[in-house]
Amino acid sequence: MTGAEFRLCDVALDCSLSTRDARVEREQALAVVDLLESNTFVPVGHGGGPYRLRSEMADGRLALHIATSMGVHVISHYLSLAPFRRLFRDYTRICESYYDAMCRPGPERLEAIDMGRRGIHNEAAELLRERLAARVSIDKDTARRLFTLIYALLARNAAYRLLLS
Repeated sequence: MTGAEFRLCDVALDCSLSTRDARVEREQALAVVDLLESNTFVPVGHGGGPYRLRSEMADGRLALHIATSMGVHVISHYLSLAPFRRLFRDYTRICESYYDAMCRPGPERLEAIDMGRRGIHNEAAELLRERLAARVSIDKDTARRLFTLIYALLARNAAYRLLLS
């Protein structure tokens, strides 16, 4: 098994949804770049990739559609977001505090908020790894970046913004 076989080579989010929040768009773009640069993505029981991942909201759940780089369907996994509800709310609040603190002088408050934000992000990434483990094995950094993309997807979709507030 080589690292190139079990990785994502393409990531797409449902583009029919849009947001005017440039901060969310920037976080999403950075997460995609970082994710494609380095990731571990192993669909359980599949021989190897690389893989394409398409994420969208479907029937109140997160739909993860996985295909090979040639477009051959591997698996679709539907993930309930209910276990993430508190983490999404906390992450939204702390991100807002972080953005507000960026406009104020003094790095101390910003550093403390960023530390809290990383803590919530790590907790959410670990929960994501646990919830996907039966279908897809991912490393910690991949889980962190995927959480960022899920957050961006929800922030784009007005119907799911209730999870974030």
